[in-house]
Amino acid sequence: MPHSILAPGAVLALWTLIMLAWTAIARFRAFSRVGLDLKAAPPGGRGVDLEGVLPPLANWKSHNYTHLCEQPTVFYAVIVFLHLSGGDTDMTRGLAWAYVVLRIIHSLWQSTVNRVPVRFAIFSLATLCLVALSALAVIATLG
Repeated sequence: MPHSILAPGAVLALWTLIMLAWTAIARFRAFSRVGLDLKAAPPGGRGVDLEGVLPPLANWKSHNYTHLCEQPTVFYAVIVFLHLSGGDTDMTRGLAWAYVVLRIIHSLWQSTVNRVPVRFAIFSLATLCLVALSALAVIATLG
């Protein structure tokens, strides 16, 4: 395991960009299947406008990309706090890696199977890791 708590953040950032590429590929393939022409799209169109137009399997990847731009922003801040305050320990690195692995599993599940009870369980486990990391960051920064 790398000896920097910043490594899981770098991996999650790269994963987020992989999900962006997967989203683009899935959506462009779906455009041709449903007969959408981007050149004919009205000005100001957004991805959310494709809900109900593209098949759910194409939209699930976009939903997950959006999720990777939400809660993980807290994760990035927390690992920086831990790094700067001396809270980079075996325990915090383990929790950070667990968070990243769970978020990647969550991405793969949501993008392919998307059964909500399992997705919620994976998300909840990742969130517990983030809560623990956040508490440890508070301790490290106050100590």
